[in-house]
Amino acid sequence: MAESPAAKQHFLLVLHDVAPETWSDYRDFVAEVDALCQSRLNHPCPITWLVVPDFHHRSALEDAPEFIALLDSRRQQGDELALHGFHHCDDAPAPRTPRDYLMRRVLTWEGEFYPLDEAEARRRLLEGAALFKRLGWPLHLYRLPDFTVIDAPGLVWSARSAPLRLMSQWVTQRKLSREQQAPVLRLGLHPVDMRHARSRQYWLTLVERLLDEGRQPMTKIGWLTQQGLLTPATSDTAQQNSHQAAHSAA
Repeated sequence: MAESPAAKQHFLLVLHDVAPETWSDYRDFVAEVDALCQSRLNHPCPITWLVVPDFHHRSALEDAPEFIALLDSRRQQGDELALHGFHHCDDAPAPRTPRDYLMRRVLTWEGEFYPLDEAEARRRLLEGAALFKRLGWPLHLYRLPDFTVIDAPGLVWSARSAPLRLMSQWVTQRKLSREQQAPVLRLGLHPVDMRHARSRQYWLTLVERLLDEGRQPMTKIGWLTQQGLLTPATSDTAQQNSHQAAHSAA
């Protein structure tokens, strides 16, 4: 029996800004996704969790042992934990040029690494890597040969206001229509999405739709490995040596 095209297609469910402070936003949604995947696949959907070690300087991961235990249990069942900055906020001095103001106050207030010099950026990355090592979590860093471009369309909402939510739904629907044949779709969810019925229901409905269409859920590292974009040696090194120079497909 020939395999359907959809059977070779996948989607990556990615939770951004994961921290003790934001878990209350995600908790019910994750439970609903688990139940949905269990009913369709007989197992939970693998999820990529983008973990922030000390979210906005006020939600330190190491001060939340129960949350650490939760993340570790998710890792052991097949989820992926990824280092997502260190504070996830722009705590540098105020912008001084129109361009910097646009980048740091209009487009985002959370561009942690944009204003940092190389030394400070490296210090934060190494501190985050050391945290993962203390917790016994593999740190997936990987280098793509020749900075290979991957066809992996991303869907994301801006959910902070009703007009933005309405526009986000329109934009993502149009993008979905254009990307029906894409081998993989990346679903980038944020805590604020979970605080509004429109955006939260959109993501849950989309996961259900993708499952019904035959797309298979995977983690980022799992999909890259399956596609042969990481050699076994590179994949092993990525999990063991967090100090290697790397290019992330995040």
